[in-house]
Amino acid sequence: MNTLTSTTTKWVIDSHHSEISFKAKHLVITTVTGKFKNFSGEVETSNDDFRGAKISFSATIDSIDTGSEGRDGHLKSPEFFDAAAFPEIKFVGTDLVKISDEKYTLTGNLTLKAVTKPITLEVEYAGTHKDPFYGKTKAGFEINGKIQRKDFGLTWDVLTEAGGAVVSNDIRLHINIQLDR
Repeated sequence: MNTLTSTTTKWVIDSHHSEISFKAKHLVITTVTGKFKNFSGEVETSNDDFRGAKISFSATIDSIDTGSEGRDGHLKSPEFFDAAAFPEIKFVGTDLVKISDEKYTLTGNLTLKAVTKPITLEVEYAGTHKDPFYGKTKAGFEINGKIQRKDFGLTWDVLTEAGGAVVSNDIRLHINIQLDR
């Protein structure tokens, strides 16, 4: 009798070597960048190339940082993220498809303010290496995508004199992740 066994490898985000950031147009003429300081996530895979990996991620709204204390407070308020009522952003991957050795497409469900919507992200796999200082196996990914903030209940809006939005509806996501096995 031949029994096949499958092993699962668990990876966790190394938050000291990772960054979760977003960009939004302000007054139609400039771009404001923000990030989340507190986040966590894990990946489970049964192969070396991460195809079909199980992925989960969360970020704490109170850790938002745009470089402006006043703007951060506004983003945490009920007019935007409402951190008191909805303290976390969550993402659960539904599929990671390998396009080439370095390119993947990640689909999953993003939850903001109790609204869950499917999103698709572009992933660039930078490789896997053993850390020469601590001996841990690490994997690196750069992830990019775009969401419409109003689809997730982030509907605060003011128009400029020329009729443009003070804050764009398009929010670009840029995520650099280093995983520890």
